[in-house]
Amino acid sequence: MISRRSPCHWLVPISCMLHFALPAAASDGEIDLDLYGRLLENHTRAVSEVVGTRVDYRSLEKSQDWERLVRQVRGATPSQFTRDEKLAFWINAYNILTINLVSDHYPIDGIKQIGSFFSPVWDIEVATIEGRTISLGAIEHEVLRKMNEPRIHGAIVCASISCPPLARTPFRPESLDANLSAAMRRWLASREKGIAIDRRNRVVRLSKVFDWFEDDFDSRGGVLAAIAPFLEPDDASWIRAEGKDASIRYFGYDWSLNDLP
Repeated sequence: MISRRSPCHWLVPISCMLHFALPAAASDGEIDLDLYGRLLENHTRAVSEVVGTRVDYRSLEKSQDWERLVRQVRGATPSQFTRDEKLAFWINAYNILTINLVSDHYPIDGIKQIGSFFSPVWDIEVATIEGRTISLGAIEHEVLRKMNEPRIHGAIVCASISCPPLARTPFRPESLDANLSAAMRRWLASREKGIAIDRRNRVVRLSKVFDWFEDDFDSRGGVLAAIAPFLEPDDASWIRAEGKDASIRYFGYDWSLNDLP
């Protein structure tokens, strides 16, 4: 039943139908997460390889919807957001702007080719948001890491094989805790780039990310204590009981691009 206050009236059914058929657009200062979700669904693919998710950069380069999403990121006002809204926004922004940067330079073999020794890719300007020039490094180190949520390291993806698999759905503020935990579980499920436990020799091999950002996990009792809740029950039990006496080693990091051949 149409409310008396509705702009639609039974005498103008076509305009009424159009009004209700239009998809919900992003509010001013936000990004359209439904649009982002459709783009991820259409331009990425889950694979059984170690990379986990591959991205079709070539098709995104031609997408007007993708251009619109990037404009929304650059026009956002995260200073007005709640904490969870900020966290979700900056995770999504990092991944979107990383994909966009690669797409702008595609084809390349790896993201590091975009930069140089004196000007690494992480320092390249990717957006101006609320008047502030932003690089990928600034988003990671000056924004996200300062929010005391180490699970970001399973969520932000630097377009490389050894990165955590790119989530094929957006990170949403209303389900952020579940989204972050799911990203950690998927990453750590990989015995080739997440975690591998050699019980006989008491060796735990981890992603190099846990070496680079070890300090971020101190507030959660250290890396092993922090990741235990996201492991299979048997692995979690072993880590809690034996992990403190295990030797820690790290996988090599493959910076090859996570593109879709």
